[in-house]
Amino acid sequence: MFAAMSDSPFASTSPENTSPSVSGFPAIKRVNVLGVGISVLNLSTAREVIADAVARKRKGYICITGVHGVTEAQDNPDFRQILNNAFLCTPDGMPMVWMGKLRGFREMGRVYGPDLMLELCRWSQQSPCKHFFFGGAPGVAEELSARLESRFPGLQIAGCYTPPFRPLNSSEEIALEQMLRETKPDIMWVGLSTPKQEHFMARYLSRLNVTLMVGVGAAFDFHSGRVKQAPRWMQKSGLEWFYRLCQEPRRLWRRYLRNNPLFVARIFCQLSGIKHYRLE
Repeated sequence: MFAAMSDSPFASTSPENTSPSVSGFPAIKRVNVLGVGISVLNLSTAREVIADAVARKRKGYICITGVHGVTEAQDNPDFRQILNNAFLCTPDGMPMVWMGKLRGFREMGRVYGPDLMLELCRWSQQSPCKHFFFGGAPGVAEELSARLESRFPGLQIAGCYTPPFRPLNSSEEIALEQMLRETKPDIMWVGLSTPKQEHFMARYLSRLNVTLMVGVGAAFDFHSGRVKQAPRWMQKSGLEWFYRLCQEPRRLWRRYLRNNPLFVARIFCQLSGIKHYRLE
C-alpha cells in the first residue's frame, strides 16, 4: 500500500518514513531510497522548513542528494549515516522524486541545490538571514557573492572562504572558527562536491557558529558563471547528468557511466522485493 501525503512536510504515519524530531522540531517525512532517507519536500516546503529552522536557531546540516550520493552510500556505511542524520536530505535528482511519487508522495518535487540557493536568497531579502560561502576554486566564492548581491539587493553576505584542496590544518580551522564567531551567519553554503562536503558538514557543524550548513556542490560554479547549467527541460526529464557529462567528460564519465546503471539495477531490486534496504 502506498502512503498518502498531506500538504504539510511535517509529521508522518510511521517511524520507517520519518526522520527523528530534534530539539522539538517536528519530524519530516522521508522516503527510503536504497537505505537513504530522502526528505519529502518540494522547493516551496523546503524554504518553509529552512526559514523556520533559521528563526528557531535550530542547528543542522542539509544534504542535497541525488543518484551520486545514494550510490556512494551503498558501499560506505559512514557516509550513509551522515545522510540519514542530516536535518534534511533533499531530493536533488528526478529519480529521487520519481521514487517518492511511486511511494504515494504526490507533492514531492525536486529540491535542486542551485534552485534552493536562489530561493533562499530571494526569501532572505525580506527576512533576517546572513549567508556565508565556503568552497569553490580560488575567486569563485567572491564572484558568486558579488553576483548574488547584484541579483538580490539587500542580501546580507557575512563572508566567503576558499578552502585548500585538502583537509584543513589546525591553524586554518582556528581561522575559520574565528571568522564565523565574528560574522555569525545563519546559512553556510558549502560547495565542495559529494561526498567531501557532507563529511565536512557532519564534522564541523558543532564547532562552527552557524545555524545551518547546506552542501550545494556545483551551485558555486553555476551561479558564478563558471559553468553553464543544463536547459530546464533536461533537468525536469532527468537528463541533466548527460548534459554535464558532455561538458566535463574526463571528470564525470566514471561517475555517471558506473553509478547510473548500478542505481537502476538496485532500484529494481528494491521495488521488486528482491532486496530490502533498511533506514538506519
